[in-house]
This record gives sequence, C-alpha cells and structure tokens, in this order.
Amino acid sequence: MPFQGGLLANIGLELAHFSGLARLMEGRTGGAGVILGFQHVRPKRADAFQPLRAQEVSPEFLDRAITALKTWNFDILPIGDVAGRAGQAALARRFVSLTFDGAYRDFMMHAYPVLSRHRVPFTVYVPTGFVDGIGRAWWLALEQVVARNNRIGLVMNRSEHHFFAATLKEKRQLYGILHAWMMTLAPDDVAVAIADLCSRYGVDLAAVSTGIAMGWEDLAKLARDPQATIASATVNYPNLAHMKGTHVLREMTMGRTVLENALGGTCQHFAYPFGGEGSFGPREILLAKEAGFSSAVTGKSGVIRSDGRSDPMALPRIMWDGRRTSLRALRVVLSGLTVRREKRRDVEPAINYG
Repeated sequence: MPFQGGLLANIGLELAHFSGLARLMEGRTGGAGVILGFQHVRPKRADAFQPLRAQEVSPEFLDRAITALKTWNFDILPIGDVAGRAGQAALARRFVSLTFDGAYRDFMMHAYPVLSRHRVPFTVYVPTGFVDGIGRAWWLALEQVVARNNRIGLVMNRSEHHFFAATLKEKRQLYGILHAWMMTLAPDDVAVAIADLCSRYGVDLAAVSTGIAMGWEDLAKLARDPQATIASATVNYPNLAHMKGTHVLREMTMGRTVLENALGGTCQHFAYPFGGEGSFGPREILLAKEAGFSSAVTGKSGVIRSDGRSDPMALPRIMWDGRRTSLRALRVVLSGLTVRREKRRDVEPAINYG
C-alpha cells in the first residue's frame, strides 16, 4: 500500500496548509471527493520495532478526523454512492467515503464505537479466511521473526542468504526488503518462504494469525447496522497479480459467496488485496467485474474524478498514514494537491549481509 511518511513530507503538508495553497487549488485537484482507507484502529503501542506503524491510527485520531470532516462540510458517503456521485458534474460539496481493510478485531473494539457515535456510513472489506481462522498473516509472522533475531538466514531465489539486523534501523531495513521480496512471489511460494522462516526461528504462524480478525457474530452485528457496508477482500488475501486467472476469479467469487451466505445479504463491493502497484492490473479489474462486483477499490493514491472519469472497478484511495496525526495534513491531502505514491521513507535500501 502507499506510504506517505517522512519529516519533509509532513513539513510540506504543513506549509501547504498555512500558505493557503491547498484550499486555493482544491477546485482543480480535489475532484469529486476522496475514499479514505484505514487498517488497524487501536491505541498507540510502545514497541520500538513497528514496521507497519503507518497502517495504524488511534481511535482518538479517527474521532477528530470525522469531527473535522463534518466541520469542513464534506459529505460522508457509503461506498455504494461513490460511483453515482463520481458520474455527476463537479459539485461545490465534495465527499469522503470511509473504508477499513482487514476486518481486524480491533475495529470492533476501537473504530466501531467512534463511527456509531458519529452516525456516519463506513465500509469494511473482509478476507473471509481470516474470519474462519484459516488465513495466514505472513506479514505479521515476518515482523516477529525480524524482531526476535539479529541474524536471519533463509532461501531466496533457490539460494541461501544471511542477513544481520541488530539495530532498530537495520531491522526496519530488513523487514522492508523481505516484505518487498515476498510481494513478488506467488501465494504458494510465499507460504513456503514464511513456513521456512517460522520453522527456523520458532514463530508459530497459526498462532500469529489466529484471532486477529473479528468473528462472524461481529460481522452479523455490523450487517444489521444501516450505516455499515460489508464488502469482500477475497478469502485468503493473496497477491492476485501472481495467480492464475482461474484462481483469481475463484478467490473473488468465493469470498463474495461466503459473505452472502453467512450474512444473508448481497455483497456488491470489493477491495484488491494489498491494492498497490504490482498487486493488481487490467486482468484483475476485468475479473472483478466478471465476479459481479459493482465497485472495487485499490490502494493507489488518488481522488475520485467527476463526470465519470474514475473507473468504478479501480477506484483510488488515500490510505492514511497513521504516523500523521495532524488535521492540517489531512485537510491538505483531501485537497488532492499532494496525492501521489511516495516511497516509504523508513525502509532503507541497504542492509548488512553475511
């Protein structure tokens, strides 16, 4: 997913706010509105090594952000209304649609109370395998492997590699390198690679993955809420771009079918797993349409254009970087002035090899 961190980027956002440039350019750059993407919503953790910190926001920030959106006169829309609004001519009032990936258990504990209190619509994208307890969160297991060990060996591209990562910076670097490498693999190869790592370094992949998602009772509760949209993110949350087309379509249709059968409603909306560059393309867009979805969101940064210029099967989102807690930064990003995919700044290209 896109990351938007970095001290210089934050300074740039603050300057854009105080200079008035973002508000001045909003009519040109803001489009019809924005889909905001979140993942974990939970209190800040004290752990020094948090390679996925950008994917977390606090419930306090979510509360402040929704309050600000109302103050700024944004219309807060369900995902089902986004395509219709995007097909209209540009309106004076822009919109925001709130979306949450992963169906994480912390959503029910920390995000849902905030959303309910504000009485705003929202969408949760569900990978059903994790709700059923069969999904494998390899990215979390990888985090534990790197956190616990200063020297790591594994087979990459059929040869043994060794890495030294004793300092916090080196661990961040190494996590970024291994995560990026696994994202280039087919799902079966990812399973082999993470199983090898977990076996070598005593990490229980099943235990790491169990209980991270909400249960079916939680989803049933959400399904009864008229403000909630329950949407699909496949069954196993694989990188679809590295799968055969028949397997991609099966992941899409099975995820949708499981949700519809379990919750007794229709599932019309979809999120491409991971959603960034290299995780979906024209083939996946066509298959999502074939699977019967009416919209599909990505993790690529962008605003929703007016007059039908945004493809409903490849809607851009701004995945909010939880390291940013400034509402001024949020206001600038919503203007569309700075929307672009930025290189993740806390992962360096260099690492010590052994």
